[in-house]
Amino acid sequence: GRPLPTLDPPADPLLAVTIAEALGTSFLLAQGGDNATALGPDGCWDDVENPQNYTLSGPPSPLPDPVALGAMDGVVLGARLAKGPLPVVELLRDYYGTGNGSEAGRPPSSYRRRDFGVLAGQGQLEKEVAAILGVLRMLSPTPELLKNVGTQEVAAVAHRAAQEFSERYVECPAIVPRCLWGARPYRGTPAQLQPPLGSVFLHHTLEPAQPCRTFSACARAMRDMQHFHQDTRGWDDIGYSFVVGSDGYLYEGRGWHWVGAHTKGYNTQGFGVGIVGDFTATLPDPDTLALVRDELLPCAVRSGHIRPDFTLRGHRQLGRTSCPGNALFQEIQSWPSFQ
Repeated sequence: GRPLPTLDPPADPLLAVTIAEALGTSFLLAQGGDNATALGPDGCWDDVENPQNYTLSGPPSPLPDPVALGAMDGVVLGARLAKGPLPVVELLRDYYGTGNGSEAGRPPSSYRRRDFGVLAGQGQLEKEVAAILGVLRMLSPTPELLKNVGTQEVAAVAHRAAQEFSERYVECPAIVPRCLWGARPYRGTPAQLQPPLGSVFLHHTLEPAQPCRTFSACARAMRDMQHFHQDTRGWDDIGYSFVVGSDGYLYEGRGWHWVGAHTKGYNTQGFGVGIVGDFTATLPDPDTLALVRDELLPCAVRSGHIRPDFTLRGHRQLGRTSCPGNALFQEIQSWPSFQ
């Protein structure tokens, strides 16, 4: 056919094949249907230790979570390969930390959101989505979903797509849902929270005393804590709203919607966030602290779960306990919103 027009800006081939086309077409399709969504949902494996089948947690969009995560990985890995040849097996093993036998540090894949954000920030992503939709409009025959779509509409779709993708997958931390760490069912009927809440209460788990640095170790810690809270304490579920691992992920406990059992007398007023480990004498890794301070808390404000003027407190300020440990309590006193 006839040559494609010169675009300004030109479409980046790596972003085009990994995320830009899928993101643009997903938002175009979503705006044409009732209650259609352009992103998500997430999903769960059938077995934590020996996963075989993955099931989405709701009606799929053209860009469910596994596709979004794979696209971000494609951008990061493609950028690495662009610097020089590297065996693919070696590249993947290093990136995902598969079989390296080390729990000393997080695998590079746990930084995918940060690294993708550096390579394709919201502004860059918006330009790339607009550019690839411009390419598709010029094809002959024009794809059905782009017929009668003008330049201004393309720009609006690209802006919305880049903004919502960035908010969901780049600016907010990854949260491992209950089904992925092997949670037991909630006992009884959970009480619903009334967001936005005014407080966040920080804890350390004390047991396990050592930070967990892999998914398997953190998932096992979650199951152990839930068993203790349900079987020994007699609670309906694991007490924390969220638990923070040193593997780079948050783990869903009671989550955003249900009253927890983390800070006696104050459970309806705030979320309880526990960091895996004993932080009486030592601090969590800097990256783990940053995950809570710089990602979780700002994201919770933006998403309407906590108020912009929320207060952060250590557990010991509200009960007779040494939690969250002397070292961690001293650290959080320098954080914004601490009271």
